[in-house]
Amino acid sequence: MSAFKEINPKEIVESPFKLIGDDWSLVTAGDREKFNTMTISWGGVGIMWGKPVVFTFIRPQRYTFAFMENGDRYTMSFFDEKYRDALKFCGSKSGKDYDKVKETGLTPAFTENGSVYFEEAKLVLECKKMYAQSLNSESIADRESVDKWYDNDFHKMYISEITKVLVKA
Repeated sequence: MSAFKEINPKEIVESPFKLIGDDWSLVTAGDREKFNTMTISWGGVGIMWGKPVVFTFIRPQRYTFAFMENGDRYTMSFFDEKYRDALKFCGSKSGKDYDKVKETGLTPAFTENGSVYFEEAKLVLECKKMYAQSLNSESIADRESVDKWYDNDFHKMYISEITKVLVKA
């Protein structure tokens, strides 16, 4: 029996500001044969085209970027504080150089669609890409943010439908 139960996105009780900005998330893209995960602390949730969505931002130089580009689904896994070291590792080391699963001890699991998430998560969002666009300097009105966060290495934004929400049962 699964340690998770499926809920409607509207039933998520934790603040997305806390989940993404404070607790962080592992974004995982790829499939059973090959995947990568990385830590994110930027993003958002909302409604787009009548669907519940997440806004995910990945820099092109990240190893996970190619996995995001080559597939149409990915997951966001959220964890309790006791997994902070695993999240720090996944956010500071490249999957090109390290086996993040081996190094962190996290246990990969798979949705019916083949998306990869982690058994240790407390909340998992399975996401299907709807729209993607690279950010650029000219489109960012807040010039201080450009100066603070970018050295001509802009993120790509993915707006993705939340197709499944899993919470620990």
